[in-house]
Amino acid sequence: MHDDDTPSAIETRLTALESRYAYQEDWLDSLDQAIATQEKRLAQLERMNQLMQGKLREQQRALQESDIATPGPDDERPPHY
Repeated sequence: MHDDDTPSAIETRLTALESRYAYQEDWLDSLDQAIATQEKRLAQLERMNQLMQGKLREQQRALQESDIATPGPDDERPPHY
């Protein structure tokens, strides 16, 4: 207990505690909203990453297929034949 336990001092301490509690409650609500927003953004970025990886794989496959289908310099006949 404190040295000054008069009703006025107790009321002052209680008011201060209520004020701190209200501030912390508001702060936690703000943090909850920020986390929810970040979770949504993270889910969007993960989806974009998956789509981009898929497109990159498709492009690599297409490039490999075109490299196989395109005759190289070793496959061409010299002009004097």
